[in-house]
Amino acid sequence: MIRADHIQFSRGGRRLLDAVSLAVEPQKMTVIIGPNGAGKSTLLKLLSGEIRPDSGRVSVDGRDIGSLSARELAERRAVLPQSLMLSFPFTALEVVRMGAIAYGSLDPSRDARMALARVGLAGFEARSYQALSGGEQQRVQFARVLAQAPSAIESGRPRALFLDEPTSSLDIGHQIAVLEIARDFARAGGAVLAILHDLNLAAEFADHLVVLHRGQVAASGGARETLTDAVISRVYGISGAVGRIPGDLPFVLPQARTC
Repeated sequence: MIRADHIQFSRGGRRLLDAVSLAVEPQKMTVIIGPNGAGKSTLLKLLSGEIRPDSGRVSVDGRDIGSLSARELAERRAVLPQSLMLSFPFTALEVVRMGAIAYGSLDPSRDARMALARVGLAGFEARSYQALSGGEQQRVQFARVLAQAPSAIESGRPRALFLDEPTSSLDIGHQIAVLEIARDFARAGGAVLAILHDLNLAAEFADHLVVLHRGQVAASGGARETLTDAVISRVYGISGAVGRIPGDLPFVLPQARTC
């Protein structure tokens, strides 16, 4: 659906991504992990069409992403950025309505209310966005994304969710709830690309894991193949951190000794 082929991207004389290839596929939840500064958010911006690579190609359904209009991109994917500042006194409902309007909803207010209810914020419609807690603001923004992509498939075409740290500022219950909604979207035929820092949540929810390190793909595949002591030691600088639970699913103990 959405592919990156050998993309490179530099800023300020520093190469942020170097020959990265990645496919965001329908019916899969792809999770990117890696340390700070690895290039995760840059890669998401390139794949979502927000910025263009210096070299290489990003394509959507075989078309160069640069050939798609803003409207065409909005019809194909919805994006939750890492942070989003709002300068105007919007209500929670008004923020989510933006997503419904981008989708082309015939009743944006109704669809925005439905999206707020999906993230557990029914009754928050008239609340000032600025007065909400950080976690509540994060869930409002996730509701906006859901209002823009209310179904995984539209007119026979899979849609995509791009989620940059969707669990930041959330308690563990809401972290799991958000990721379950994202996984259900993928199960329904859509494509999901999410950036996570919690390696255990990544192992639990990812169909495909991509480990970025210094702008390159250090490992790619299932959790069992990518979350190994060798990979975690090389990328994060800790050793002896990875264990296994029944079923061979890996888990990571961050208090493990440093290299």
